[in-house]
Amino acid sequence: MDRVALRGLRAHGHHGVFPEEREKGQTFLVDVVLGLDTRPAAADDDLAKTVHYGILAEEVVAVVEGEPVNLVETLAERIAQVCLRHEEVQEVEVCVHKPDAPIKVPFDDVTVTITRSRA
Repeated sequence: MDRVALRGLRAHGHHGVFPEEREKGQTFLVDVVLGLDTRPAAADDDLAKTVHYGILAEEVVAVVEGEPVNLVETLAERIAQVCLRHEEVQEVEVCVHKPDAPIKVPFDDVTVTITRSRA
């Protein structure tokens, strides 16, 4: 299976369990790695036979900027389902980064990574 990756998609969302997270919001970064067969698109040099990653990027950002959820796990699941709506995508790995998580000790990042497939 071939891979198409979008890394570092950035959006402002209001996700989290604490009131200040819901009120102020924070930056989330998302990486998606799509599993699909790119041979039909490559053979015909045809965008219609692959995933349009510009459109997918906008859809992922819309999920992050959309309805708030408590858990990053829920956000990752919603993003995965959006990716799998694209017919060509057979599987997806989603990594959601929450670099401004309300943690009281020094840290670089918090991530949740999930893998989903059609099967």
